[in-house]
Amino acid sequence: MTKHEPRTADELLDAVGPAFGKLRRSSLLEVEHPVSQKDLSRTLVLNIVLEAEQAEQAESGGSGEQAESGGSGEQAGPDGGREVTVGAVAEYLGVDPSVASRMVSDSISAGYLVRAASQRDGRRTVLHLSAGGRELMARFRRHQRAAFEHVTADWSERERLDFARLMLKYVDSQNGLRPRPAPGRGTAR
Repeated sequence: MTKHEPRTADELLDAVGPAFGKLRRSSLLEVEHPVSQKDLSRTLVLNIVLEAEQAEQAESGGSGEQAESGGSGEQAGPDGGREVTVGAVAEYLGVDPSVASRMVSDSISAGYLVRAASQRDGRRTVLHLSAGGRELMARFRRHQRAAFEHVTADWSERERLDFARLMLKYVDSQNGLRPRPAPGRGTAR
């Protein structure tokens, strides 16, 4: 396969979509701390729970203002805390609730997630990372970092940091475009 460098701005922008389709391959590189294909899939769910837990910790140490619902698969509670439900996982991943339920059940069976009663509404079941889930996510983060460093080994530090900043900006912009729940739907998650 020959490598064709885009010559025009349009060619460059047209090449971005196919390039994103190839990114997942880098997560499967044989680098230090490999992650199994099954655990790689589980990290999709675990990351939603991890980010919600981190946001809740940041908010509990912060101003105490209420958080908005949506964006990271969590439910904003009356005190601004965040709770993740199976429905929120389905909504965030854009999958059918039955698919999300199977994904969550698999992560629970593997010992990475635990179900608990909501502290805000005892009728709801929420998800939390187990100690094993936290360890898997730490190992996955190390794997991602190693894969990034392997792929960009011949890049300058400036190029690595510029790419990292722009990738994070892109993801933030994409998350900002996620559909928000209709009024009254926020509690159904």
